[in-house]
Amino acid sequence: MLRRLYDWTMSLAARKSAEVWLAVIAFVESSVFLVPADVLFLPMALAKPERSYRYALIATVASVLGGIAGWALGHYAYEAVARPVLEFYGKLDAFEQMKAYVTYEWILLLLVTSGLAHLPPIKIVTILSGVINVNLGLFMVSAIIARGARFLFLAWLLRRYGEPIRDFIEKRLGQLVGIGAAAAIVLYVGYRSFAH
Repeated sequence: MLRRLYDWTMSLAARKSAEVWLAVIAFVESSVFLVPADVLFLPMALAKPERSYRYALIATVASVLGGIAGWALGHYAYEAVARPVLEFYGKLDAFEQMKAYVTYEWILLLLVTSGLAHLPPIKIVTILSGVINVNLGLFMVSAIIARGARFLFLAWLLRRYGEPIRDFIEKRLGQLVGIGAAAAIVLYVGYRSFAH
């Protein structure tokens, strides 16, 4: 099923309505969808490098709006909507564990790491932010910074290096950013443990 979703998302890049689809995928990725917007963003930016920053802006705005929708799901409709979505993706147990020990500072760190590296998946963090009532303004600022940095960095790489960088982005960049995000989480946990 995931492969079919991935292939379908990739096929949208060739359509005239690709920008609309990019906005839709970036929006739903941040609240309920499994496939990251990068899957659509990369081929679009490679096909039209001169529009890569435009695509990055579309993806950022839609992703932040989707994050706000995820926050609202967690805040206003956790039992009715968000819980069944998490259950559907098999993420409910992990979510419940995170919810039990997460603090306000911890959630802000997770917003940055999930926005930059999908660690943990952004939809989990947006819903969790609503459940624990993270200030919506602070949530929006951190989402804009993290998602904007990710998409603008990808746009810059694609403009500068073009097709040769695609393989690196698809296979290695996520791993490198993920390692960096994991290191940030470990350092934060270590710092909090040491400070107490």
